[in-house]
Amino acid sequence: MTTYFKTVTKSFTDVPVTEEGVDTLSFLEASEGVVKIFDFLGSTAFGAVISDMNGNIAKVRTYYLAHPEKAKTLESLIISETGEKKRTATEGLMWLLRGLQFTYAGLQRSLTNQTEELAQSFTEAYNNTLKQHHNFVVKGIFSVAMKACPYRKDFYPKLGSPPDKVDQDLGIWLAALNVIIKRMQDFYGAGGHNKF
Repeated sequence: MTTYFKTVTKSFTDVPVTEEGVDTLSFLEASEGVVKIFDFLGSTAFGAVISDMNGNIAKVRTYYLAHPEKAKTLESLIISETGEKKRTATEGLMWLLRGLQFTYAGLQRSLTNQTEELAQSFTEAYNNTLKQHHNFVVKGIFSVAMKACPYRKDFYPKLGSPPDKVDQDLGIWLAALNVIIKRMQDFYGAGGHNKF
């Protein structure tokens, strides 16, 4: 059997990252694969997470489709919106990257701590990534969602088999995602693009 990471339209391992930046369209396609992972978590409690990520993907894609030459890379997209009154794509991308960082941290922790349940892995990931950016209401929504995580024994088989191949493919996928997250966090910070 194959693993989920071999069936997605685009994997983060396939996203071109060059001197010019991270390819926007490939990144968006790979990000859509992350959203589908939340379907495997199988709880309506993740509806807000799925909706938020899809909304942010749509904001970036809308800008890309309207300005394909200016938005070939994530970096060029951000630069092209600099100085505009509303930077919808830049802000949407920032929130999408935060959501991806949360997903990366939760899955990486779960991969590293093979006896830890997903609820604990994702709660710790949330505390270390998104929590600082959320208000009281959103924190409550995430708290409920984290408690609704399935057991490891129910989640990991949905990613494929054999288990060692799932772990290997997940590790490769997470490493590629992390490279993009770190690159973009540095870009946002260095250019002051994260100030809204």
